[in-house]
Amino acid sequence: MEFWNSLLTEKSWKKMQELKGEHFRFVVIGGWAAYLWTRQHKSKDIDILLPDIKDLDFLRQKYSLNKNDALKKYEIKFEDIDLDIYTPYYSRLTLPIEDISKETSFIEGFEVILPEILLILKQGAENDRRDSVKGQKDRIDIMTLLCYAKIDFGKYHRLLKKYKLESYRLRLKEIIRAFRDFKHLNLNLHEYSKVKKKLLSTLGEEDGR
Repeated sequence: MEFWNSLLTEKSWKKMQELKGEHFRFVVIGGWAAYLWTRQHKSKDIDILLPDIKDLDFLRQKYSLNKNDALKKYEIKFEDIDLDIYTPYYSRLTLPIEDISKETSFIEGFEVILPEILLILKQGAENDRRDSVKGQKDRIDIMTLLCYAKIDFGKYHRLLKKYKLESYRLRLKEIIRAFRDFKHLNLNLHEYSKVKKKLLSTLGEEDGR
C-alpha cells in the first residue's frame, strides 16, 4: 500500500540513488529511512543529515541550495521532490545531530540512522504536526517501524532518559492504542490486536528490558 503517488516515490528513489553516487557523506532519516528498515512504504521527499558541514560547499556548487532559517535546515528542490538537509549546531531535531550522526548502519549502500533513533525522530515530527497529513504519515511510519523493524526497546528507553524525553513513551502507547490504519501495515484487526497487546506490554515495562 503506497501512501504517496507511486510516480513521485519512484522519482524520489531515483534521486536517492543519484545522491548516493555523489562525493559527500549523508545519513538518511525520515520516511526513506523507515522504508530502508522495513521495506513497507516509500517516501516522496528526502531527509538527510550532513555530519560534515563542509559538504554544504559541495552541494552549493552543484545545486541551488537554499537556507531555511525558520525551520533551521537547508533545502534543494528537484521539481516535485524536496531534499531537506540538517546540519550539526544549526538544525534542531528531537535529538542532537552531533550525537545521532554516529548511530548509523548501512543498508543497500545507504548510511541510515538506527531504528531506535529514527523512532524518536519520527515521534518528534509527529508531535509537531500530528493534525496534518504528514502527521498521519508519521504515525504510519512509527507503527511500521514497530511492526517490521527490530527495535531495541532497552536502547529506546535509555535514549528517552538521556535526552529527557520520557513523555514519548506515553505518547507512543497512545499512538498504538488509537491506530486504525491497519491496511498500511498489511494487517487485519485481529492481527493488529495481537501486535498491539505485545507492544503495550513491552512499553509498560519501566526498565525497558
